[in-house]
Amino acid sequence: MFKRIDHIEIVPSNIEKSMDFYTNILGFKLKNRHQVKVPPLKEVIYLELNDTVLELLAVEGLSPKSIQPWQVGYRMMALEIEDMDKIIEYLKNKEVEITWGPVDLGRSIRAEIKDPDGLPIELRQW
Repeated sequence: MFKRIDHIEIVPSNIEKSMDFYTNILGFKLKNRHQVKVPPLKEVIYLELNDTVLELLAVEGLSPKSIQPWQVGYRMMALEIEDMDKIIEYLKNKEVEITWGPVDLGRSIRAEIKDPDGLPIELRQW
């Protein structure tokens, strides 16, 4: 019946800054970008990483969101990686802070970073 997650939507405070982060640092590729006339929605951008799609939404009149580590709702997105040591070195060179970990969980290694709006992103090496 259900096949897969089609995409994940993110409403960033600065669409260009977030697009730069997801494409130039995390390696997502631009799939589609178009203006829309459905206020307060202004623009929709689809970014792909292999078979994962992010939808960035440019919205007028945003109010800031309080991001707490433990609250009801979606907690974070997780990216599977090949080599934690290489990723950490790469991210440090891009001035992206590792906010948690890495921690060896036995069957995997896990760390966390944040996007430009502070949204948490898990890094997982299986």
